Amino acid sequence: MNPFGPSHYFDLPRSLDAEGLVRVGGELSAEWLLDAYAHGIFPWPITQDLDPGNVELLAWWTPDPRAIIDLDALYISKRLARRCRKNEFAVTCNRDFSQVIHACASAQDRTGNTWLTPSMIDAYVGLHELGYAHSVEAWHQGELVGGIYGVALGGMFAAESKFYHHRDASKVALVHLVHHLAARGFCLLDIQQISAHTDSLGAREIPRSEFLSRVEASVGLPVTFGEKLEGCRW
Repeated sequence: MNPFGPSHYFDLPRSLDAEGLVRVGGELSAEWLLDAYAHGIFPWPITQDLDPGNVELLAWWTPDPRAIIDLDALYISKRLARRCRKNEFAVTCNRDFSQVIHACASAQDRTGNTWLTPSMIDAYVGLHELGYAHSVEAWHQGELVGGIYGVALGGMFAAESKFYHHRDASKVALVHLVHHLAARGFCLLDIQQISAHTDSLGAREIPRSEFLSRVEASVGLPVTFGEKLEGCRW
């Protein structure tokens, strides 16, 4: 059962389309964010070009289908497995959440072109300080070169964003994250939408109805993220 019970802020309309826009407006407070994730919803701002400039609207989504990675079905290519075995990267968790999320907003060509606005970053840093948001970092010679962050509720981990500065750094971080979640007893890894990158790692799509049922069954589990990475097989 969902320990959060019925949502205080969101009502899924019967006519919800595939894009899954649930609501526009609201707050980026911990209460709103935790309520949203506990019911399979995530925030994604909408930017509209209006005179005299851009206007950011907070929007909340639950798309159909939903992309997940099964913790027992992660596909690791021979090349990626070799990269993991080389121990080229030192992999940690929660060492520098702030640096990870800021890198997710600015790596590659994302500067000025990302949903991770300053208000979103502040909100997730707040969730991290409360113990709900977590990061996995990949380091090379003492420099942060890749990472991933997300939100953990019970046995569900909602992965939000990743970045890399060195080839495969984010993939190595994801491999460690998946092994860690499995070792800790998690049962659902939400990645929201599938991409070529996650498809190559075994991600798949499931209907929204199935996803929401799995969320309800997961968030009530007596599972925690922990203080250090566990279960790595390399």
